[in-house]
Amino acid sequence: MSIQRLFLSTAIAATLLGLAACSDEPQVLTGEGVKQDGAPYQGVGSSQYVQTGWTPGDKGSWEQQLKTRAQYGQNDYTRMSNK
Repeated sequence: MSIQRLFLSTAIAATLLGLAACSDEPQVLTGEGVKQDGAPYQGVGSSQYVQTGWTPGDKGSWEQQLKTRAQYGQNDYTRMSNK
């Protein structure tokens, strides 16, 4: 009889877990609380970490800084040849 009780209690526990998983409410994305980011070249204001040569709000200087960083800071061929 104890095997029947074990089987019955396991079946009840599995049923309860299954029903608990079905009780989740759907998550709907609404427009409330969604933060719209600004353009990256706008910056966040004055900061000690702003790269020299870049002025916040100037898209041309932002693109130039990205090109410069990609060429000299992240390009291993040019970075290692300078040493």
